[in-house]
Amino acid sequence: MLGRQSVHAAACLAGSFIGADYEINQDLSAHLPEAWRQFNSAFIPVYLASHPDKSRIAAGLACGALWTVAKGIRPGDVVLSPDGTGVYHVGVVEGEYHHAPGQVLPHRRPVKWLPLTIARAAMSEALRNSTGSIGTVSTITDHHQEIEQFLAAYRGSMFTGQAAPSIVATDPVVEDPVAFAMEKHLEDFLVKNWAQTELAQHFKIYEDEGELVGQQYGTDAGPIDILAISKDGQRLLVVELKRGRASDVVVGQILRYMGYVKEQIAEPHQTVEGAIIALDDDQRLRWALAAVPSVSFYRYQVSFKLIRH
Repeated sequence: MLGRQSVHAAACLAGSFIGADYEINQDLSAHLPEAWRQFNSAFIPVYLASHPDKSRIAAGLACGALWTVAKGIRPGDVVLSPDGTGVYHVGVVEGEYHHAPGQVLPHRRPVKWLPLTIARAAMSEALRNSTGSIGTVSTITDHHQEIEQFLAAYRGSMFTGQAAPSIVATDPVVEDPVAFAMEKHLEDFLVKNWAQTELAQHFKIYEDEGELVGQQYGTDAGPIDILAISKDGQRLLVVELKRGRASDVVVGQILRYMGYVKEQIAEPHQTVEGAIIALDDDQRLRWALAAVPSVSFYRYQVSFKLIRH
């Protein structure tokens, strides 16, 4: 993650680097042992000195992430970095740590960004869950086979001269590629145009301390597409896009998310509802939801027109 909510993604892509900050303002070149525990032992006090409001647990997570970016990631490793639009950029780490004082994300590693992007919607649920971590860095090596499929598509484009595909469906539960492709950007469109939707009459996308955090809201059950709360604060709404997946899969997923929200997030006075949004009508989905009155079903329409000048 290149800054909070990928705020520094453009700078990292243009400057060919990844990096971290954590307000530890010193060159770490001589302070990067092979074991992260040694690094944490030395730098947790440094972090807490400048962040007295943070807990020792938070300090440990911050220092662990900083060590991973500065040392744990090795030259030749492949990294995936989101840019905040539902797309991940793929890069190969080319060198060791260096310090860039006074600049954004000053604890840096040089990266060669490949002309390849991976849509979050194209990932399997398992990979989405791993890359949906709200932390700075998460290890996704367990998903190397899936990631290799994306890289293979890129390598194939180098030989054919064709552009590398930006949508590659590897999830076996995707049964409608057309809907899958259409819904690649639907989540961002919904967020940006929330005020014009029917849902906005009663709900607003969840915020925390004035910051919009309800899109791809990370949970132990997986990232929720959109988490919203009613304007009176009494109802929480889990919004899930069908993304061309099988009806049973998407229903099971939203129920799992709703269960998590009810148990871990909702206050005792709050109820939890769900909404599934799909491109086409789906009788199987309607049958499944007939037994779940707390989940609504919405269709969306896409239209465009040509204007002659």
